[in-house]
Amino acid sequence: MSIRASRFAPACLATLFATFTLGSAQADEVQVAVAANFTAPIQAIAADFEKDTGHKLVTSFGATGQFYTQIKNGAPFEVFLSADDTTPQKLEAEGDTVKGSRFTYAIGTLALWSAKEGYVDAKGKVLADNQYRHLSIANPKAAPYGLAATQVLAKQGLTDQVKDKIVEGQNITQAFQFVSTGNAELGFVALSQIYKDGKVTSGSAWIVPAELHDPIKQDAVILNKGKDNPAAKALVDYLKGPKAAAVIKSYGYQL
Repeated sequence: MSIRASRFAPACLATLFATFTLGSAQADEVQVAVAANFTAPIQAIAADFEKDTGHKLVTSFGATGQFYTQIKNGAPFEVFLSADDTTPQKLEAEGDTVKGSRFTYAIGTLALWSAKEGYVDAKGKVLADNQYRHLSIANPKAAPYGLAATQVLAKQGLTDQVKDKIVEGQNITQAFQFVSTGNAELGFVALSQIYKDGKVTSGSAWIVPAELHDPIKQDAVILNKGKDNPAAKALVDYLKGPKAAAVIKSYGYQL
């Protein structure tokens, strides 16, 4: 009896140790810098990701240009979900990312939106009618959706006409807030902020045709600080999978 017990004890200990080690590996956290337009989708994805992998996301939201500065100044981010493709490319060229980790996780859509029902027509003619006092956009120097908004205005020949009416948000979230609170009658926002499962969820909107601005290709990349964190790689892999893709598409992004 004692012989059998002595042989069994190490096996039990080994099993317990393996279980503890696996649990520890699954409990890793990953620090993620997320472009403001992707706030709602990543929050939805995070719940599934944590349930499926055991890893946990610690997210910060903001403007892509501001994140670039923070990353260069040593911010602890391990994964970066940008609102464009040029900023991750730049970080890659400067040696700040894990080689081969960059990919396009979504292609964004711009919308002209008002919190008022019926205010924005389906073709966006309200923009040229010029009957509003304020037009909200994100800072075009820091936020790709803000840059896209200025490109739309330029293509429609409205830059000079609306320049005195523009109110700038630091990022797309603030641009959205200006409109949602009534401080601006309408504004350019990310479609994902007002759209879910095939329809605009509030107010009225014109979904801006893609040919009116440069493509809003949104790239993700693992930063150097995340190269040895299994949760960082797990997140990037998860974003390429079917569950994340379904969530991303439900918010009006293309893949």
